[in-house]
Amino acid sequence: MSEPGLIHVVGAGLAGLAAALNLAQAGRRVALYEAAAQAGGRCRSFFDGELGCRIDNGNHLLLAGNRAAMQYVAASGAAGTLTGPDAAVLPFVDLADGARWALRPGRGRVPWWLLCPARRVPGTRARDYLAARALARAAADATVAEVLDPSSVLYRRLWRPFAVAALNAGAEEGSARLFGRVVAETLGRGGAACRPLLPREGLSESLVDPAVAALRRSGADIRFGARLRRLAFAGDRLAGLEFDGGAVALGAGDAAVLAVPAPVAARLVPGLTVPDDHAPIVNAHYRLAAPPGSPPFAGIVGGAAEWVFTKREVISVTVSAADALAARPAEELAPLLWRDVARVYRLDPAAMPPVRIVKERRATFRATPAQLRRRPPTATGWANLALAGDYVDTGLPATIEGAIRSGFAAANRLKAGE
Repeated sequence: MSEPGLIHVVGAGLAGLAAALNLAQAGRRVALYEAAAQAGGRCRSFFDGELGCRIDNGNHLLLAGNRAAMQYVAASGAAGTLTGPDAAVLPFVDLADGARWALRPGRGRVPWWLLCPARRVPGTRARDYLAARALARAAADATVAEVLDPSSVLYRRLWRPFAVAALNAGAEEGSARLFGRVVAETLGRGGAACRPLLPREGLSESLVDPAVAALRRSGADIRFGARLRRLAFAGDRLAGLEFDGGAVALGAGDAAVLAVPAPVAARLVPGLTVPDDHAPIVNAHYRLAAPPGSPPFAGIVGGAAEWVFTKREVISVTVSAADALAARPAEELAPLLWRDVARVYRLDPAAMPPVRIVKERRATFRATPAQLRRRPPTATGWANLALAGDYVDTGLPATIEGAIRSGFAAANRLKAGE
């Protein structure tokens, strides 16, 4: 039996790393290419000279029920780098009235916890949550706000912030059907699936560096600074990759995973349709350790900030679908978001610490019904070329779980075709 061909993975974001790791652990020979000088893409850590410390380029929350992500960190040997509570505890603060609570779903799939007021969102009844079942039956063009009741307390305090964070789109425009899939895979599977997990140190230390190290141990050829300029095709097969530094020919048994951003994929692959409406995400990193006993993260309702995370000597804020905020200068955003942070942690709003504002102007595609119709499948018209990336149609939004799942799907498709 001939040796399996070489599989080229172009792009070392989480989708590409997941594909490469999956292939390497299956005994396939892998070459990984990345245009940047480091892996991780939009999910990584770096030293920030303005703050004088290491920060993540954004905030990402994993849940124990993210099956692909948990498989990925286990495969890279990084499971021990994640930390979180033993049970599902999701803290919130409503800045409109100062209310503080934690959503505490029970471990099992049967939602008995809804019968306990202390586990629910304040001001809600058990039957209010049952309305979410309509998401699964939503029409393809329906939005979250059209399916759920925007006037309800539950919508304002849970469904809306949850939807905006998951879809990177306003609830008035985000896909109800896709949000229903997210709810089904989280709250729909019980508290055991909703237990939050965060990197003990940083995104790179948990999700990037261990995977790169595992690939090196497997013998993968990893090349940074390799920018792909063109794909060469011959009939129904990909025949070559043309990088700035030269061309790479694909042999008869070779294949490739294209795990580059959607606009780059559309430029390289003839006739490829991809999402073309991207929403910004704004992050604010304040050089300050949170007060002792503070939760590792909290949802913020009724403020400019939406989610806040505590990371060693840094408090970080994330705002999704942040079109209005992204247009404002950092000098305005820093005190605006700090006022919300100060209220959450009972700090002095006038004593703003050093801050770094990071704007991802094209963070992910906006998960509207129209954009979902533009998501391509993993397979392409060429038998030895598969797509990976959070824009590929995984049935999930552009999240860490979606990106990793897309990488696994691309790897499995190429393995099945050998």
